[in-house]
Amino acid sequence: MEVEIIASLTGLAGLAIGLATGLAVRVSERAQRTAVAANPVGSLPPGVASVLSVLRSSAVVVDGEDRVLRASSAARAYGLVSGDHLVVDEVIAMTRLVRRDGEIRETEIQIGPNGARRRADGRWFAVRVAPLGSHGLVLVLAEDLTDMRRTEAIRRDFVANVSHELKTPVGALSLLAETVEGAADDPDAVRRFAGRMQYESVRLNNLVQDLMTLSRVQGDEPLPELTPVTLEEVMAEALERCQIKAVAKDIQLAAGGEDGLRVRADQELLVTALRNLVDNAVAYSPEHTRVVVSTRRCDETHVEINVTDQGIGIPEAEIERIFERFYRVDPARSRQTGGTGLGLAIVKHVTSKHGGDVTVWSKEGHGSTFTIRLPLIDTPRRPAAGATAFPAPQNTAREATP
Repeated sequence: MEVEIIASLTGLAGLAIGLATGLAVRVSERAQRTAVAANPVGSLPPGVASVLSVLRSSAVVVDGEDRVLRASSAARAYGLVSGDHLVVDEVIAMTRLVRRDGEIRETEIQIGPNGARRRADGRWFAVRVAPLGSHGLVLVLAEDLTDMRRTEAIRRDFVANVSHELKTPVGALSLLAETVEGAADDPDAVRRFAGRMQYESVRLNNLVQDLMTLSRVQGDEPLPELTPVTLEEVMAEALERCQIKAVAKDIQLAAGGEDGLRVRADQELLVTALRNLVDNAVAYSPEHTRVVVSTRRCDETHVEINVTDQGIGIPEAEIERIFERFYRVDPARSRQTGGTGLGLAIVKHVTSKHGGDVTVWSKEGHGSTFTIRLPLIDTPRRPAAGATAFPAPQNTAREATP
């Protein structure tokens, strides 16, 4: 009897265990089906969308069939994605390789407008592709390197240009020194070569000074100790520094405009900027012409300084580039005039440092007008003065018809 009871209890225990095991299996299967329903094939894992939304890089998620599940607006704007597909062949190939072996891959690519691959223009990206969870999802991150590459190119060009500009006068001085040593018995030759050495040393000094000025004004630091400056004083000093060159070409310098206009400025920098404009006007004007510097109140808060010449003018296609460092419309003519190629870049940065801007109107064969626009210190209006010729030493500069 006891044996039968024990056998019955054992059978009941086995049945209970079997029922419990079956129930556990069913619960597990239901949990798995629920998880799959919550995260089906072709959808993002939980939390991924939130993470992608705060990334600075352009982000794209593609599924196992190369369809785009999610793409940032930047990725579409830059031409990485069109509709629900990646459009850059290199990136598509990388996603397939990552999906196959699970290895993270990186590269740099260039994307032209509308996804076109062109080396002449477009934007550069550092692309990183990595697997994202299961189901063949792949994450593509693209960081825009265009500005960094442009800055590096500008830096390389600047160093190359500075090296080239320094090499010319330094090489000339070395050669002239050897020539003078060989012509020690010829006083006339020594004097001639010494004069040439002096010219090259002045050219070298001007380049160094322009580099120092440009370094000072092109940074983000504000200019210290700006003081009220009268524009008549700025014009007079700038014209005085250009007078010798103007006399040599029989070019008359004239000044005019409203009296008493004041701006808050570093006077030396403002004089340097205006002198560069007048120097350019003299250098690119034919003999027996006129350069006029004038001021006017353009509104209640701003004043303009205009430098007008009767020179050769600037081709329309070149106007946008003339304020670049070392850019020359006519390199051969620029070297004849002895310029450093930094004058207009200095004008641009000095004007910007003073809260203003510089613009240019020009027509080939009809001259140019450069305009510096600056914030004005409140001053009462005064009658505008007529343009008057700037005094020339010993009357060597004559009046010319504009």
